[in-house]
Amino acid sequence: MLVHPQFDPVAFHIWKWPIHWYGLTYLAAFVLFLVLANRQVARPWHAARGWTRRDVDDLLFYGVLGVVLGGRFGYVLFYKPMEYLSHPGNILAVWQGGMSFHGGLLGVILAMAFFGWRRGYRFFEVTDLIAPCVPTGLAMGRLGNFINGELWGRPADPGLPWAMVFPQAHDAVLTPRHPSQLYQFLGEGLLLFVVLWLFSRKPRPMAAMSGLFLIGYGLMRFIAEYFREPDDFLGLRALGWSQGQWLSVPMIVAGIVMMVWAYRRAAKAPQAASSA
Repeated sequence: MLVHPQFDPVAFHIWKWPIHWYGLTYLAAFVLFLVLANRQVARPWHAARGWTRRDVDDLLFYGVLGVVLGGRFGYVLFYKPMEYLSHPGNILAVWQGGMSFHGGLLGVILAMAFFGWRRGYRFFEVTDLIAPCVPTGLAMGRLGNFINGELWGRPADPGLPWAMVFPQAHDAVLTPRHPSQLYQFLGEGLLLFVVLWLFSRKPRPMAAMSGLFLIGYGLMRFIAEYFREPDDFLGLRALGWSQGQWLSVPMIVAGIVMMVWAYRRAAKAPQAASSA
């Protein structure tokens, strides 16, 4: 049975300024996005549509705004609406923690829609471009969760070789738990990245890439929630599912609908061209 190392949240200091591990994981996520997105815009089918490296820089700016604002307000609305309704001033107290991936996703969707409108790109052109570049950022975020010893997993069989005690959980006894942050790092991070990156190596019907991202993330998150400790202020909901699982189901459904629509639309295009 392993014990979480309880890393110092401060990685190092620059003069008197503390540099936190969590900030470094966010920085790594942004750098990885720039590298991967620049690889994407260099692909012939994206370059033919006029995508440039400058677009990637602007996409990162819009995306960061979407993640931060959407993630915070999503947490407020999805997880603690009554608490923040009673204390609205705490909504801006982001240093106290509280971000929602699903809210961040909605924020990014709005940001990408605005970017596409400003630059003359169709919405799914934008989301298809960024979809394979997102999972590495998710992986970095989960790595930050593990370093901070937060969002730990549910109790595990003590015989599980990688079961881990998280002292931060303040259990009455030393409860071995699943290191669910690492499960999510591997699933919705690395595995999803490999699937999407391989899928992006050929031109796909518009919206297919975005749909696959929604399906892949939704499935990975849904599975991981069986090993992740539910929020203590929410517990489990109907069917014994967590809030994260209920929020993932619409993503999976939307992704399936998008992929079916994308391939049906692509199949009809040659027929329309031949009859013209």
